[in-house]
Amino acid sequence: MNDLEAMRIFIRVAELASFTRAADDLGLPKASASTAVQKLEARLGTRLLHRTTRRVELTQDGQLFHDRGKELLADVDELQSMFRRDAESLRGRLRVDMPTGTARNFIIPRLPEFLEAHPHLEIELSSTDRRVDPVREGFDCVLRVGALGDSSLVARPLGAHRIVNCASPAYLKRYGTPRTLDDLVAHRLIHYATTFGAKPDGFEYFDGERYRVLPMPGALTVNNAESYEAACVAGLGLIQVPSLGVRHLIEQGRLVEVLPQCSAEPMPVSLLYAQRRNLPRRVQVFMNWVAGVLQPHLQTGATP
Repeated sequence: MNDLEAMRIFIRVAELASFTRAADDLGLPKASASTAVQKLEARLGTRLLHRTTRRVELTQDGQLFHDRGKELLADVDELQSMFRRDAESLRGRLRVDMPTGTARNFIIPRLPEFLEAHPHLEIELSSTDRRVDPVREGFDCVLRVGALGDSSLVARPLGAHRIVNCASPAYLKRYGTPRTLDDLVAHRLIHYATTFGAKPDGFEYFDGERYRVLPMPGALTVNNAESYEAACVAGLGLIQVPSLGVRHLIEQGRLVEVLPQCSAEPMPVSLLYAQRRNLPRRVQVFMNWVAGVLQPHLQTGATP
């Protein structure tokens, strides 16, 4: 095993804080991963990792080597394809994460054309509503919907989702169709929360100057987008959701848009990736393709 392969193994061990998880991720026996790192430490003449029965942590030298090593590996990937600009020059694995609805409705249906153009790429596509850790979990890029917190990640804004208020025909038949904010006193909201136990948000709307939240009751709180939409179709209440995700349900007549004059703040859509001096070309190409697929469906420019 050469030094570059040993470096790749070390970096995954450091990011996952586990020899076992890194070996599984790389498709190697645990013993091979451990031996590779030990030999790398011997050649460097320093300890890179503190090992305990419960945890693996970087030493000070290990942190320096990890940061510089990631840059070096990115340089190597770029160097290997520097003079090859044909489609077949893109090789290797891409690990990406995005919301389930975006993957199902927009990215996966178009994915055959991307893979046909780049036949030597392998894509690992994660679809989840939880916020993954791109660095620790080894993602090349992630697509995020919503406000971004403070992060060391690089963000590439793509636009924003328009938010619509929806209810099912059965719900509207039972409770009536709200025409104004005052009508919401007789209605209920399906609450969405990433963490159960937290105070649920209410109905968000723009009052002409800023966005406000109107508290509303609701019998159900969910923590993922599919349940949120399914609960609305079942007639359990109103939801406020990106129009892109429910367009097909509205077209099918399974959901109805209400209170279009009282929409919530558009949700920004961004691609995130780790800080790198030279981003691998396969990641650049994939992100450009995702942006091209999604941008016709997103709002751009100023919003209220």
